[in-house]
Amino acid sequence: MVSMSTPTAKSDAGNGTPDARGTSVIENAIAVLRCFSAAEPLLGVTEIAQRVGMHKSTVSRILAALEQEELVERGSDNRRYKLGLGLIAVAGPLLAELDERRVAYPMLQALTERTGETSALMVWNGRESMCVEQIPSTQQVKHTAPLGARYSDAMSASVQVFLALEPEERVRELIINGTIRFAGLDEAGLEAYAVRLGDAAKRGYATNYGESALDEVGVAAPVFDHRGHLVAAVLIPAPRFRVSPEQLANLGEAAKKCARAITLRLGGS
Repeated sequence: MVSMSTPTAKSDAGNGTPDARGTSVIENAIAVLRCFSAAEPLLGVTEIAQRVGMHKSTVSRILAALEQEELVERGSDNRRYKLGLGLIAVAGPLLAELDERRVAYPMLQALTERTGETSALMVWNGRESMCVEQIPSTQQVKHTAPLGARYSDAMSASVQVFLALEPEERVRELIINGTIRFAGLDEAGLEAYAVRLGDAAKRGYATNYGESALDEVGVAAPVFDHRGHLVAAVLIPAPRFRVSPEQLANLGEAAKKCARAITLRLGGS
């Protein structure tokens, strides 16, 4: 087990109880791990310290403990760090137990074969859409994301799917507090976005035509379980140059059909 009992962040100050100190250390370690991303897989101590607001010596101690457990490892330059293979051992049992992922895999394969584009299964953690399965396109130019990639842009197709079934007050809260990134934050923009989410819910899929990344389009459709709860979204991301607005609708219908098939396999209706 990771042993990190040294008092670290400012939140520890003035609170000498072991429980409070331990909670703070765990939160700090998680904050360090969350600094790494697909866009920035290698980070140095100074970079991490600036992002999490901790002293470099504190970050170094946390990284040393995480490295001992193989949750991070040194890059080839031996100065910067990257996520370690030990995280797979931690996440593996969770991924294996996700019924949605197990059921969806062959259907995602068929979807990629049918459309020629990447297909992915996304889940919602209450503030982000996360990739838990993916079948890459066989085409030379394609859009893919590593398992565990997180999306919080309001225009992301999968984010729209999940927000479309959240109460409007919750959507506004997530946008106003910055959890969900949203350009043009004003009352008119929020109202227009609410209409957009309503349209996506009625249509059965959400679209993103270069609105979160100029060179990428995406469609996503909701997956429900036997209780009628939204548990996942089927996502098709593709290069924008290959997909016209008309073709985007065809991809949306394909994603919706796949999502419905997964829903039926999960006992939904």
